[in-house]
Amino acid sequence: MAGMSDLADAVRAGLAARADPEQAGPMQRYMKSAMPFRGVPKPGREDLVRELVAARPVPPADEFTAAVTDLWDAAEFREERYVALTLTGHRRWAPSQDASWVPLYRHWIVTGAWWDFTDEIASRRIGPLLRAHPAPLTPLLRTWATDPDRWLRRTAVIAQLHAGEAVDLALLVDVVEATLDDPDFFLRKGIGWALRQHARIDPDWVRRFVDDHPGLSPLSRREALRHLA
Repeated sequence: MAGMSDLADAVRAGLAARADPEQAGPMQRYMKSAMPFRGVPKPGREDLVRELVAARPVPPADEFTAAVTDLWDAAEFREERYVALTLTGHRRWAPSQDASWVPLYRHWIVTGAWWDFTDEIASRRIGPLLRAHPAPLTPLLRTWATDPDRWLRRTAVIAQLHAGEAVDLALLVDVVEATLDDPDFFLRKGIGWALRQHARIDPDWVRRFVDDHPGLSPLSRREALRHLA
């Protein structure tokens, strides 16, 4: 079976083999991406990941981290970063993750610097780490909520999208209030999204929160109350 040393090269070759130049341009324009696309939509990328995982044994954590880091940092096409992110969430293959993974994800958030990367990392990587390791992650997200980087601020706001009834309301309040006056569109949209998601669990709480925070932007308010009568 193949090992991890050639993983990044195997990903790049697999993406090249699946490339569709006719799709690459529209995908790049849709994502407003400076980095070009190969033109490999999500189903093709998932098929590639299945092939790569089937051909390799479960890797040691250090080799896995080195491989996905190489894939991300040396990426020439956006799909390479999508695959790196997908691999870190693979149930069988990705190593068990704890707070030590946060610096890697922070690096990806800051260098990816767009909603497609940030939203997946925030809700599917940082969020589960927060619930599993609240002691180190909770104060960190409060710090991120006031960070100069807009994508770290958005991460702090939307990290609990999939928390359900396990949501830390004190943290949610703190990160929303910390970004309440932020004029950034993605922050305002993220605030509304986070509140709308929690409205599925406790709509009355969200109504009260909105009423108690007249400084919420119209966008955040509209998004928060979208599905509430």
